[in-house]
Amino acid sequence: MNNFEFYTPTKVYFGRDEEQKVGMIIKGYNAKKVLIHYGGGSAQRSGLIDLVKRKLDEESIEYVELGGVKPNPELKLVREGIELVRRENVDFILAVGGGSVLDSAKDIANGAANPEFDVWDFSVKKAAPLRTMKKGAILTIAAAGSEMSDSCVITDGERGLKRGYGSPFNRMDFAIENPVLSFTVSPYQTACGAVDIAMHTIERFFCLGENTTVTDAVAIAVIKSIIKSGEDAYNNPEDYEARANMMWESSLAHNGLTQCGRSFLLTVHQLEHEVSGMFPEVAHGAGLAALWCSWARYVYKYSIPRFIQYAHEVWNVEIDYEHPEMTIERAIDMQEEYYKRLGMPTSLRELNIPEDALVKLAENCSFGRTRKLPGYCELGFDEMLAIYRMAY
Repeated sequence: MNNFEFYTPTKVYFGRDEEQKVGMIIKGYNAKKVLIHYGGGSAQRSGLIDLVKRKLDEESIEYVELGGVKPNPELKLVREGIELVRRENVDFILAVGGGSVLDSAKDIANGAANPEFDVWDFSVKKAAPLRTMKKGAILTIAAAGSEMSDSCVITDGERGLKRGYGSPFNRMDFAIENPVLSFTVSPYQTACGAVDIAMHTIERFFCLGENTTVTDAVAIAVIKSIIKSGEDAYNNPEDYEARANMMWESSLAHNGLTQCGRSFLLTVHQLEHEVSGMFPEVAHGAGLAALWCSWARYVYKYSIPRFIQYAHEVWNVEIDYEHPEMTIERAIDMQEEYYKRLGMPTSLRELNIPEDALVKLAENCSFGRTRKLPGYCELGFDEMLAIYRMAY
């Protein structure tokens, strides 16, 4: 087991009607003026934004609003938010929505608090934030796990680049998680969320490391739980227990718990970021579903024991000791069948990605053929292109 640091400062308020406490919670941070940051019209149509305003009014806390966050949150809106925060003397940011809204809020908080840097420099790792603003979240979808993670992923739409960075300053101070607020999430977005939640821990499971027995046990429990709750919520959108489990799984899958003692890099996420960066209409979870099985088929021969463990403990596949590859391939097939039951794509073609874009995707992911992704099988430009082609 490798050395590690585990840090989860986010305070979680979980359960029915917890959003009613938002004014009182923010008052506890001595906030004077809040930026309410959200996405499309659903948070407004549901009455959630009006509720937030009422609760802030009750505590005599001023606020301004910035909506319009899109899936694959854009740098342009982040810059607009930074300018608004500075102009209005905002001292707290409240994100109301899903992972895209939370990531946008994180980047605004970091950009506004570090005026000596251009905010995009954080995403491309030319600089790191030195401080941040106080911030919290009300979740309306279980997917990204951004509410407890240290990551922030932003898209520069002009360049077609999607980049993420980690920082302890990306941690939310609090997160309100009421599963009822996710009842209206569409079946498609529910499925995308289930894929993303599972992938946050599946990818950690396949990071380099040895003798991580406790971490493995936690990871496998989270993966198996989201496989069930994701399908249950997909089939019955108002199943409270399924939605509740999804929401908590989302937090646990991406707060660092399921990587303790192992190295960390979400390789398939890196491959997918290029897809939804170039083609922002692609939902992140759908892109992951289209890529993972091809990645697994490409790399499993470099780590037969690890994939055998995954096949047996996650998918309950009987181990064929004479032909271990057959055990692994059966598990990958089962995961692919699961994606199909959720209406998820299992190829890039299903996402309308043109075949002539594959080389550009590999060029971008390899940073112009200068980067290799570490792992059981190191992935450079040639290997990335091979996986994209397999996934096509």
